[in-house]
Amino acid sequence: MPTIRDIARKSGYSVSTVSRVLNHQKYVSEPAKTAIEAVIKQLDYVPNSLARDLSFGQNKNIGVVLPHNDHPYFNQLLNGIMDAAFSSGYHVVLLPSEYNQAVELDYLEQLKRKNFTALIFTSHGIALSAEYTRYGQIVCCEDPGTHHISAVYSHREPAYLAAFKYLKAHKAQQIGLLLSRNLAQSPTWIAVTNAYQQVFNCQPDSELMVGGMRSFEDGYRAAEQLVEKQPTLACYFTNGDDIAAGVRQYHLDHQLPTPLLIGQEKQLSSFLLQLPTIDHHFFTLGQKAFEVALSNHHQVCRFESEFILP
Repeated sequence: MPTIRDIARKSGYSVSTVSRVLNHQKYVSEPAKTAIEAVIKQLDYVPNSLARDLSFGQNKNIGVVLPHNDHPYFNQLLNGIMDAAFSSGYHVVLLPSEYNQAVELDYLEQLKRKNFTALIFTSHGIALSAEYTRYGQIVCCEDPGTHHISAVYSHREPAYLAAFKYLKAHKAQQIGLLLSRNLAQSPTWIAVTNAYQQVFNCQPDSELMVGGMRSFEDGYRAAEQLVEKQPTLACYFTNGDDIAAGVRQYHLDHQLPTPLLIGQEKQLSSFLLQLPTIDHHFFTLGQKAFEVALSNHHQVCRFESEFILP
């Protein structure tokens, strides 16, 4: 691949003169400009836009770290980010992580090397600290706690409490908990189990907790797994309306009573099936996360989740 030095050598002009032509600057004679442009065309030279941006102290890339994209949380969040990005002049770069800490650390190192203006962590496996914020804005889409990192997140606990109080009022005794990450350090896992304990004055039955829930099919398989353990199970708290729909379908297919269900994310399936759901406002949250990513100062913005009855 030809470089600016190759153009200078072949044209007989200095690197600085070639640079002025490439950047459409003044103070270049017409003969020099004509000769240099002819060499550029001959060598089929294409400027390195990243290097050029860095030379001017500019970068138009916002990295969005995604563990995966097959759950409505990430889809809605990403849609909000993209909606905000369209009119900004910035590029959104998707950075898959699968919660791999080494991969996430590499993205932080790329921020340090100025490959990105900012990073938005939709979720993360690595413990984020303020160390890398000196190199660019970092936005976390979870409660940052005591870490001095910009964050835009949903305050979920009151909605979870309302949901479990609803189940308790409907005489629910055994509840299947279908969640995303089955890790004790997952903020969602912690928030759900804490809300459950506050309402029922006990820890949820670990035998009725299933992680890794992302889709209708996951909900269907989880219902099969839990009914095998507890045939009379008739109540589920799930992390997605489509997942709740999968649970419902398993019960229907096996001539079991339709269970009491709670979904999340306010998807079309909750409307069609008339299911209680929780709206975390992830689309709006994504829009705000992008806005904060473009800012130069520390911000923490909290959105209140809502428990919605049909």
